[in-house]
Amino acid sequence: MAKKLFILFFVVLNIAQAQEKHLKNIQKLTFGGDNAEAYFSPDGSKLTLQVTNSEIGASCDQIYLLDLKLKEINTQSLQRISTGKGRTTCSYFMPDGKHILYASTHAYNNACPEPPKPIDGKYLWAVYPEFDIYMADLQGNIVKQLTNTPGYDAEAVVSPDGKKIAFTSTRSGDLELYTMDIDGSNIKQITNGLGYDGGSFFSHDSKKLVFRSSRPKTDEAIKEYKDLLAKNLVAPTEMEIYTCNIDGSDLKQITHLGKANWAPFFHPSDKKIIFSSNHHSTKGYDFQLFTIDTEGNNLQQITYESEFNAFPMFSPDGKKLVFSSNRQQSKPRETNVFIADWVEGDASEITQEPNLKKHIQFLSSDALEGRLTGSKGEKKAAEYLAKELKTLKLKPYNKTFFQDFDYKVRLNPHDTLQVAANSGRNVIGYLDNKAKKTIVIGAHYDHLGRNEHNNSTKANSKGEIHNGADDNASGVSAVLELARMFSTNKTVEDTNYIFAFFSGEEDGLIGSKHLAETLKNKFPNITAMINLDMVGRLDKDKNLTVGGIGTCPDFKNIVEKNKPAGFHVTLDENGIGPSDHTSFYLKDIPVLFFFTGTHNDYHKPSDDEDKINYYGVKNITDYVFRISNELSNLSTVTFTKTKINAQKTTPKYKVTLGIMPDYTDKGDGLHIDGVTENRPAQKAGLKEGDILTKINDCVIKEVYSYMECLSKLNAGDEVTIEFKRNGESFVVKTKL
Repeated sequence: MAKKLFILFFVVLNIAQAQEKHLKNIQKLTFGGDNAEAYFSPDGSKLTLQVTNSEIGASCDQIYLLDLKLKEINTQSLQRISTGKGRTTCSYFMPDGKHILYASTHAYNNACPEPPKPIDGKYLWAVYPEFDIYMADLQGNIVKQLTNTPGYDAEAVVSPDGKKIAFTSTRSGDLELYTMDIDGSNIKQITNGLGYDGGSFFSHDSKKLVFRSSRPKTDEAIKEYKDLLAKNLVAPTEMEIYTCNIDGSDLKQITHLGKANWAPFFHPSDKKIIFSSNHHSTKGYDFQLFTIDTEGNNLQQITYESEFNAFPMFSPDGKKLVFSSNRQQSKPRETNVFIADWVEGDASEITQEPNLKKHIQFLSSDALEGRLTGSKGEKKAAEYLAKELKTLKLKPYNKTFFQDFDYKVRLNPHDTLQVAANSGRNVIGYLDNKAKKTIVIGAHYDHLGRNEHNNSTKANSKGEIHNGADDNASGVSAVLELARMFSTNKTVEDTNYIFAFFSGEEDGLIGSKHLAETLKNKFPNITAMINLDMVGRLDKDKNLTVGGIGTCPDFKNIVEKNKPAGFHVTLDENGIGPSDHTSFYLKDIPVLFFFTGTHNDYHKPSDDEDKINYYGVKNITDYVFRISNELSNLSTVTFTKTKINAQKTTPKYKVTLGIMPDYTDKGDGLHIDGVTENRPAQKAGLKEGDILTKINDCVIKEVYSYMECLSKLNAGDEVTIEFKRNGESFVVKTKL
């Protein structure tokens, strides 16, 4: 890897809608309080919803009706159809559209039962044993009580064919799913696994149920679940999505995401499920809507705006989606109901993880012997890439997909005298959309081979295969997948695409320099270059650096608003960095650089495929696809030089501390991403996460000043190193 408030609101709203491409004409239906669980009538003309809003007399959850045919919808449009006593939950229309089901505690107490308080800081749901299921007309008159068994009976829904009701109950001693006939008879238990099975909905063909389930596995988790349930409580922090037939057979776990996955509903095709999840969140409270197919594949983020989106339901005709969200709040802790036109996406525009895995496994296999520039392994990799581009029916950049180049390689990175002649090969495909502008998306595919050019960070590793799964089979796999997505989708973008795979990057950005020098002669209107280098090791905090933000005034906004849920994106303005985008920046082309950071396997034989974070690669590929789409829609893309002089060269230095630097300029020193064993830094006690601030009297602000400091030193010098760790300053000495 070498405006005024209105204007601001309008801008924010349009940003969200631009991102949320599956949702069009988003309309706010409620205006204050806590509004949730809105469900359509059989003809799609009305909604029932659950409301807490003291301003309209709902001190705790009550059921309201909303007529969607009204010309103007406001708070006064809501019509209460529950008793106004006790607490209610989970309303749902009966097949005739003239009655609803809901659960209520009013028969036991007119007052609202107290909500549970957190225990040991854990958020809890109450499973009120006073809940029973009732049927009422749309004027609020209860016409029938459907359950009268001790314990919790709630969460009732009706099958589309009008024959069955599914609900959750504790009548067995556990929270299980049950069905009954539409008249309340013939009650049958559907699930029987320990844990909270609830929030079920029928498929559109009425043959299946989708639901959330906690299913504790460890002794500790089982004890906690049972102890809480004995207090009529559940902790909804670990739930996955399941499906089963309506008789309970063919039970299948759909998600394996961790954290809370809930509020599922079948897509109109019955082949996908939409649900709410915080699986992506590393800090704080963040629920977004996602879809996933019923085989558990093709996870796709649907909402991006706000930190709470849940309770999605499709209209009976599949054209609308209603959901709850805390977007557009007028007060803190406010949740409102929204409705939107559903826009079905193009399946070819979803990153396919098996494709990523196939590419990375091949490129990082021992058979390619590390893909050293000029080696047989490099040629095998080039042939593979060309074959993939040809399969996608892309045009060769020239007469072939190959662009060969010759250069001299330094056999010792710190000695300019040890050089040898070498040759390399770029692989380039072209997607001709007959547009006037072109975007380059690229990644280098070469690596260190068997350390013939002495670029390894592992001592005495000559002869060992350096497979470079992260560096940079990961970036190559993403570019190949982007080539597939753009070339096979139904949209013809207003830009052409060049998909470029560079060799010679590890020897000094050789291949990308070769392409950049001649690119504008053939394509004078290059609007941007996007470079993916080392995107395969997303860490537990989902840290991603995007460089080049300052090379175009539009980049920052586009990058920020399209970021994947839960990702922590560090923005780096510089157009120059330790990878191939630099070659294009120096030709006055705006650039973006995606990078998940270095690690202890960087430039070592241990950078293997089994350590790749495919969730990260998939999300970053989707991220770049969204960004590329927005860039293609820009009428002009303005190049801006960044604060580091474009002509700045890397200082020559003869010594190293043995650290893997974070290349982002964070302004407070050089952040250390990793430390090499048995090198000066490790011997001095430096660790990953430390911030290097000074070597002797030489101040370090970022990677370039670090290299400048090293250039003044020689092997054998004893130096004083100043660094920070967890905010505390330290001084150590070491010998170079």
